[in-house]
Amino acid sequence: MATASVAFKSREDHRKQIELEEARKAGLAPAELDEDGKEINPHIPQYMSSAPWYLNAERPSLKHQRKWKTDPDYTKSWYDRGAKIGQADKYRKGACQNCGAMSHDVKSCMERPRKVGAKYTNKHIAPDEKVETFELDYDGKRDRWNGYDASSYALVIERYESRDEARRKFLKEQQLKKLEEKNNNQNGEEAVVEEDEEEAEDEDDLRVDEAKVDESKQMDFAKVEKRVRTTGGGSTGTVRNLRIREDTAKYLLNLDVNSAHYDPKTRSMREDPLPDADPNEKFYAGDNRYRNSGQAMEFKQLNIHAWEAFDKGQDIHMQAAPSQAELLYKNYKVIKENLKSHTKETILEKYGNAASEEAIPRELLLGQSEREVEYDRAGRIIKGQETTLPRSKYEEDVYINNHTCVWGSWWKDHQWGYRCCQQFIRNSYCLGAAGIEAAEAATDSMKANIARKEAAGEMPPPAEEKRPATWGTDVPEDLVLDEKLLSEALKKEDARRKEERDERKRKYNVRWNDDVTAEDMEAYRMKKVHHDDPMKEFLN
Repeated sequence: MATASVAFKSREDHRKQIELEEARKAGLAPAELDEDGKEINPHIPQYMSSAPWYLNAERPSLKHQRKWKTDPDYTKSWYDRGAKIGQADKYRKGACQNCGAMSHDVKSCMERPRKVGAKYTNKHIAPDEKVETFELDYDGKRDRWNGYDASSYALVIERYESRDEARRKFLKEQQLKKLEEKNNNQNGEEAVVEEDEEEAEDEDDLRVDEAKVDESKQMDFAKVEKRVRTTGGGSTGTVRNLRIREDTAKYLLNLDVNSAHYDPKTRSMREDPLPDADPNEKFYAGDNRYRNSGQAMEFKQLNIHAWEAFDKGQDIHMQAAPSQAELLYKNYKVIKENLKSHTKETILEKYGNAASEEAIPRELLLGQSEREVEYDRAGRIIKGQETTLPRSKYEEDVYINNHTCVWGSWWKDHQWGYRCCQQFIRNSYCLGAAGIEAAEAATDSMKANIARKEAAGEMPPPAEEKRPATWGTDVPEDLVLDEKLLSEALKKEDARRKEERDERKRKYNVRWNDDVTAEDMEAYRMKKVHHDDPMKEFLN
């Protein structure tokens, strides 16, 4: 029980303690008292009543189960909105540069941005706001009405009272107007009777229909008042019972023990309780009937589609986004129907429709024709049927760029071209006969110019082929080399040979210079290794 610190007990003392606890639970012995003199319930388990060892409890108590931490001094007050604590005469260091108040900075200033701030003008310094900090408890932090001024609700009451007063005034004016019209009307009793009827109708409109109220009260016979827990401490809610009391419960339709099973937890009966009854007179045929008919099957198909789409990688969830799942399922059905109709049309176009009303040709209907075809022993056609030319897998007779003939239909001077325009450029644009005439005119003009230059003697001298002597094996005697260029050529040759020895140092983008000078050739001869030279090992 609620004992003090755990001490060693003998077997006899332990037995007496157990007997005492049993007597207290049975009510034969008085209950144990704590430090404050309050009785301790003997039915409290030991793990709850035993105090921890570090509390050093000398007497049995349940104080360790109670709230032992004292609450801080929480406040019930709220911010004093709009309060000012003082106004300075000049700008102070650390104040807002816009208005001059010390309670905020320029970023959180709510005053209109000035053209020149108070920091530079020292004029119109704004008063300092009252900044408060409160320590609220758990409920105070979550109270929506914390700091609400109840006196402000008087404005709402005043607005509603003024509306009611205006309504009463308007109704009174309408009644006075009707009385004046009644006094001024001199048409006799008929007019008076009509006005009385109109007044009666107006009164009926303004009066609440008591019969309708009685009917609405009678319709509440199926309401069940239940206590619904809320965060505000609980409120009475109305839960409507959807089953009409005149209907027989499903578990009372067949009282046979071996009939359809009824699950009271889920209130479901899958099988038909009366399978031998007339289906036309049967009110309830089991839950399976409703699950396999109507919109239940559509909902089941929708769930299956959502599961399969999620397994295939689509971001779809039936419970998280039901509208999205239903829209995707509708699109899926439309696409499926279009694909089915397209497949059907393709098959009908290829094989035909035997159920159509079109008349079948006679030769196909009888399976014979008058055409004579002769075959050899290998099954090859000898005569009687025209041989079809095999078509190429490439596109044929495709005309581009306004051409009327294909590329390769024209051959001249060992070149292929187009026959329609006699051009030799593959991607040229066809100009037709005009292009042929323009090409012939350009050729004639070029020939005329060549003939005119030949007649005038203006032909350029033929270019002489320059073959430097450095490419030969023999060095001419009149060859003069530049020492500076030769030293640069020797360095370049050394770098080239070093690069050839180590392929890893070769750069990705290599540029070659084919222009060889006399100095480069001389450097190559000087660095060249002769295999017959006995001193070749000492060159490098």
